[in-house]
Amino acid sequence: MNSEMSWVGNERTYVDELNVCQVGRVSIGRFGGNSSSGQYKNEDGCLVWTGSDWELSIVLDAHKTAESANLIVKELKHHRFILERILEKPVSVAIGALQETILTIFQHDDFRKRCQEVSGETACLIVVRKTKYVWWFSVGDCVLYLFHSELEALGEYKQNHRSFYEWIGEVNTFDTAVPCYSTGTKELRKGKTILLLTTDGLIECPNTNFFSSGEVAKRMKGCSIAEGVRQLLSEVKENGVRDNTTILSWEIERSEYATMPSNN
Repeated sequence: MNSEMSWVGNERTYVDELNVCQVGRVSIGRFGGNSSSGQYKNEDGCLVWTGSDWELSIVLDAHKTAESANLIVKELKHHRFILERILEKPVSVAIGALQETILTIFQHDDFRKRCQEVSGETACLIVVRKTKYVWWFSVGDCVLYLFHSELEALGEYKQNHRSFYEWIGEVNTFDTAVPCYSTGTKELRKGKTILLLTTDGLIECPNTNFFSSGEVAKRMKGCSIAEGVRQLLSEVKENGVRDNTTILSWEIERSEYATMPSNN
């Protein structure tokens, strides 16, 4: 089974076409939108690498053109050797080094100059799972969900928030006096956890309630990850979504106990 893939919507649009494939543990779902609703192009993108005890997954949601998404995919692939060496280090070292490296890449003068040469800009969500931890780096409005029964009982699903007016590309947060982005780290609970990244075509689909995280979670229960992703995409297709939708999802099972309160 493949342990890597990258794709940008200008390579193949998937307009009117639903596609689900597998890369390592990660199910990848793509739907380019409905031509009957006026869609004719796809400006999403994604990248997936998997290792022995980690996955690195990225979703991108560009507008105007897919050039900014393509630029980020190429840039991270250019730094793949460095990033994978970091991911093979102990998790206590890897997470901090990863954040520092991603910031260095995006703040580099050469990269920022190339951003000025593309047409349009993109939201970018990078998610890494290593051992029992998840780390994310988010610019813009793509979403990371984490589904686990203990967290669902407390109403916790989303791990980041949709942050508007943030992009990388022609308009670039890393060209401002203080770059705007969010990061976070989460300890996985004991048992099964489903991670799911998506662009906003899913959340903003008309005639659905996928703006509710719990409704997204429901579609991922009682079936395989790939089947859950296909179900979500089938519903957005049936409900006439125009926007591109890209979903990455996978399941992790951990046997270690997670942090609990001292009075538990």
